[in-house]
Amino acid sequence: MEVINGVLLHAVGASSAALCYTPQKKVRGWAWQTYWLAQAFVCWLLLPVIVAFITIPELMDVLSEAPSGSMKTSFLLGMAYGVGGTAFGIAIRYVGFSLTYAISVGISCVLGTLLPPMVNGTLGEVFQRPGAFLMGTGIFLGAFGIALCGVAGRKKEKDLEVLAETKTPFSLAKGLPLCLLAGVLSALYGFSIDQGQPIADVAAAHGARHFQVNVIYLFSNSGAFVTTALYCIYLHIKNKTFGEYGNIKEGNSVLPANYLMASLTGLLWYGQFFFYGLGHVRMGNFKFTSWTIHMIMLVLFSSLAGLWMKEWKQCKRPTMVMLGLALTVLLLAVLALTWANYIGSAE
Repeated sequence: MEVINGVLLHAVGASSAALCYTPQKKVRGWAWQTYWLAQAFVCWLLLPVIVAFITIPELMDVLSEAPSGSMKTSFLLGMAYGVGGTAFGIAIRYVGFSLTYAISVGISCVLGTLLPPMVNGTLGEVFQRPGAFLMGTGIFLGAFGIALCGVAGRKKEKDLEVLAETKTPFSLAKGLPLCLLAGVLSALYGFSIDQGQPIADVAAAHGARHFQVNVIYLFSNSGAFVTTALYCIYLHIKNKTFGEYGNIKEGNSVLPANYLMASLTGLLWYGQFFFYGLGHVRMGNFKFTSWTIHMIMLVLFSSLAGLWMKEWKQCKRPTMVMLGLALTVLLLAVLALTWANYIGSAE
């Protein structure tokens, strides 16, 4: 039953992540870097500190007892994840959202799942356990389903371009290396959680129980914030947009609304990590598959959210058939991984 609860908690986190970009549509008068740094401050810096103080008993004692090597490793891997997020955002300019998502998230899904047991030297042992075949099948179906979503998304972009009689810039030569970089570096976030487990073990010993992963976010998320902030500050200096944080327009209504939307984005974005941690500790012998489950559900719920917001309304029938096939494959992947984790935990 714990595995089922873990998967459901992963679903809540993935739903939060799938909706986190919707508030951005309400932002007015801010450059991308202004909005992005504001929400990153909430997600990567403010909320991890607040939640850790609330959920980790004797937090200062935990931090003094936890191994410094694990703190450093988790922080550096978080910094790499931040670079991957930036590369993801830039890649969208050249190959569009759908292909960027398919390539980057597909790589992150597979690599982020297999990297921890590979580095820990337990990959061979993992594939000898009961449920290993189902686990491998689920990982394969997840990557395949994500790729199909990317194809469907690219077809959607072309359908809408024809209707609008517009042509967006497309450069695979520029976008593909960025997608590959984003996929590899984004996969390191799951590895950052794995390498921070000794910190979580100390927190668990102090009574943190299912909230133990929240202490790792103090390092993994702050690392991501550093690299994100450096890039945003560079853009601020280049484009002279620092003043937007205090620039009140349209009868004092725009600035408060922008801060509210940025805070809501940060809250939703952090929500995925909060529920990811709650789900991760319940996954048993195959808990390293948490990253795969999270990535698959993120793409699944993002696509469903797009349908709900009628983003696919004017697409042609072949595009919708492709999307339906992709969503079916993703659902089968989640079921296979859930059953594999259930068998593994029963062992």
